[in-house]
Amino acid sequence: QVQLVESGGGLVEPGGSLRLSCTVSGSTLDSSAIGWFRQAPGKEREGISYINSRTGNPDYADSVKGRFTISRDSAKNTVYLQMNSLKPEDTAEYYCARRPSFSVFNWNDRRGYNYWGQGTQVTVSS
Repeated sequence: QVQLVESGGGLVEPGGSLRLSCTVSGSTLDSSAIGWFRQAPGKEREGISYINSRTGNPDYADSVKGRFTISRDSAKNTVYLQMNSLKPEDTAEYYCARRPSFSVFNWNDRRGYNYWGQGTQVTVSS
């Protein structure tokens, strides 16, 4: 069974940085495309980044482009989300999820993912 576990969230001041980790078990990263989503209270879950399992190429939402970087370590079966220049509006619960190869949805559409982690809270505040 595929499981995803996020870690690395916390409280950070505006302008600060955090690195989130998503460790995958039950599937290798070479066969698993992984996306990062976030959900703030009262808002829809938003797809913010994605890494292609075959090419390793990333995608980003406009809201995080230039500030966030997704990467993967196949040896550790872990995907990272480096978040720099954090803003208060980045405050949310962050989730990673696995996207199957047969998905017909865009990478930022939550319907295209079949396994989710439990989430990790990121709070940006002074």
